[in-house]
Formats: sequence, structure tokens, C-alpha cells
Amino acid sequence: MPVGSFDVGVADERTQFDAFVEDYRSSFEAALEGLTEEQARRRLVPSATTLLGLVKHVTWMQRVWFEECIGGTSRRELGLVQNPEQSFRLDAADTVSSVLESYRIACGNARAAVDNLSLDAIVTGHRAGPRTVRWVYLQVLRELAHHRGHADILREQISAR
Repeated sequence: MPVGSFDVGVADERTQFDAFVEDYRSSFEAALEGLTEEQARRRLVPSATTLLGLVKHVTWMQRVWFEECIGGTSRRELGLVQNPEQSFRLDAADTVSSVLESYRIACGNARAAVDNLSLDAIVTGHRAGPRTVRWVYLQVLRELAHHRGHADILREQISAR
């Protein structure tokens, strides 16, 4: 049965992981498509979560897992905030364009980080110890799915107004 742009009956495990991740990645860009700056920053839930803040967080999350965990560069060296809560916060300089540009760069860096690694490769940049690349993919997919659900709801609320 076809899922997204690949056939799960034919694709190997790595191809499936990549296809699922890429499907989620493109959906975050689509979530901001056509929105004004005000709409993208609009708070529609009691928390400080916004659609633009979600994309900023997903950018941070991918950098943590692919550049820190797989690449071995610390958050401090990468210039990243230290915890997830901080990664949602928007600065005055954050725009749809600037956040999407950072997002696209992070996605490109993530692809490059795993390009020559097998799913069984051991990476040592995780704070809690070594992980396999497969484990990182599963964690990233979990996070992307979780936040994509939030993004869907926020986009639906924005579009209904």
C-alpha cells in the first residue's frame, strides 16, 4: 500500500525512515504557507505555543538530534538554547521568512549528518550515552508527529477566523 511518496512493500527501512521524516518536514513548511506574520505568531491556546514557535522548536529539535547527538557538537557550540521550552520562544527578529530559512538549513544539515551512516551506526553525542542512528530517527519521528498534530490544530484555528 503506498504511503506518501513511497511504497512500503518495496522500500527498505532506511528509505522508509527518510520518507516519513521528509513528509513531516514538508508539512511544517506548508503549515506556514500563506500566513501573515500576525497569524503565524497568534496565540490560540493557553500556553505560549504559536505556529511560528512550533516551527522554531522543530528546527531546534532537529539540530539537537542531528548536529549534537549525531554530529557531536554541543548545544553551546551550536549557539542553541539549552532546553526545549526556550526553543519555542519568538524574538522580535523572528519572521516567517527567517524561521523557515533556519528550518530549511537545519533540515539540510540533518540530511548531511546521516548521509553516510547506517541505521545501526552508534553515535555518541547524546547526553545520556550512545545511541544508534535508528534510535535517533525514531525519536525525531516521534517529535515531528507530536508537533505536527499541534500545528494542524493551530492552522485549523487560524484558517477558521
